[in-house]
Amino acid sequence: MTTYIYQYYKDSLTDILPALGTHTHMSDAEIDEMYKGVPKSLFRIHDWRKDVVTAGVVPGDFISRISEGKVDYPWPAQLNKLIFNGGHDLILSVGQVVPHEVMGMANYNKNIFVGTGGSEGINKSHFIGAVYGMERLMGIADNPVRSLLNYASANFTNHLPIVYVHTVIGRDETGKLVARGLFIGDDEDVFRLAADLSLKVNFTLLEKPLKKVVVYLESC
Repeated sequence: MTTYIYQYYKDSLTDILPALGTHTHMSDAEIDEMYKGVPKSLFRIHDWRKDVVTAGVVPGDFISRISEGKVDYPWPAQLNKLIFNGGHDLILSVGQVVPHEVMGMANYNKNIFVGTGGSEGINKSHFIGAVYGMERLMGIADNPVRSLLNYASANFTNHLPIVYVHTVIGRDETGKLVARGLFIGDDEDVFRLAADLSLKVNFTLLEKPLKKVVVYLESC
């Protein structure tokens, strides 16, 4: 998707910021593989130690309500200063809506406040999901952690020209991963529609809970 965006906005695209959270920045080889044909000069590194600003603070009483009283600390809505202060006339947030163990479903404003956030914002938001119960979150679009990020979007970053570009990936009849949906918009509906489809194509729902589950990772 980023390659397509570059091809379309080639003359006006100024910055590409991979939303890596606290993960190590991408190597040149990784950029070449993931963003084919896009000049490396456009890429910016998200420095979660130095380049993060706090757009606002979500009050502890709100967090206490959404977490059923399990957590009551205030939460800093952090994001990269390039997004908040960059003066862009359009910000495209690109990514997949996939299952996430402490967010229910990844992407939408998670891409902003976690993908380009700082360690405090990331760690405290993930902890809310953990204490609320990951088994209650997986595959659920509407949950306490998402409510936290939605509060931040509505109150601290609603002036930013963010448009979300969401893909949903699932397996076809042969087992191959393919794009099953593309959702583009600037409000919560774009995420909810993508999350509904992701739930259908990325989950196998069972009638009864399993008594024993053996999980393994196949070697490459």
